[in-house]
Amino acid sequence: MTYEVVNSKVVRVQVSQANPVLARRGAMLGYSGQVAFRPVSGAAQGVGGMVGTMLAGESNKMMVAEGQGSVLYGFRGLYVTVIDLTGDSLVVEADRLLAHDAHLQTGVEMVGQGGVRSAVRGAMTGQGLFTTRVSGNGTVSVLSHGGTFPIQLNGETVGVDPQAYVAHTGALQVDLKASVGMRDLIGRGSGEAFQLHVSGHGTVYVQASEEKF
Repeated sequence: MTYEVVNSKVVRVQVSQANPVLARRGAMLGYSGQVAFRPVSGAAQGVGGMVGTMLAGESNKMMVAEGQGSVLYGFRGLYVTVIDLTGDSLVVEADRLLAHDAHLQTGVEMVGQGGVRSAVRGAMTGQGLFTTRVSGNGTVSVLSHGGTFPIQLNGETVGVDPQAYVAHTGALQVDLKASVGMRDLIGRGSGEAFQLHVSGHGTVYVQASEEKF
């Protein structure tokens, strides 16, 4: 599957009979060739077993492109990052998914192990408690404000603003932690009050903005 970056906000994807593409509805900007589009519900288990991932809002209306040709994708002027998977997984919030190969497997998982306390923090920071895992061999394109930059980790730990976090690959542990006491949050913005602590071996993608989706 070929994903061609047209510019920072548009990607051109080659579609074939053997390789359909899933994308969020409203993201198709144009196409050429004999391509047909049909709606699907959710983005779990690939196109062959489409299941809605309804937990914590981790579900987006999707459209599958089938046939032979190419499709231009973009969404609301947001920046696009293309990530290739070679048997590994990408963990990303569902609303940041633009398009991906339909044969990739997706499912929902939790971020961190903080229970109710983390759930409260997630609601306050805008960082969802549940995220989407995309796995297999193929390509994924994700959305961001201002573009993304990768941070490579080789066993160390880094702190990331929850609103700047986009996605990660590899064997990484992500935990949401408060940098101040809960009683000190009154009258504060959520920005520096909470951090994602990312540790292990892999790559975390961070956007050049704290603007929420």
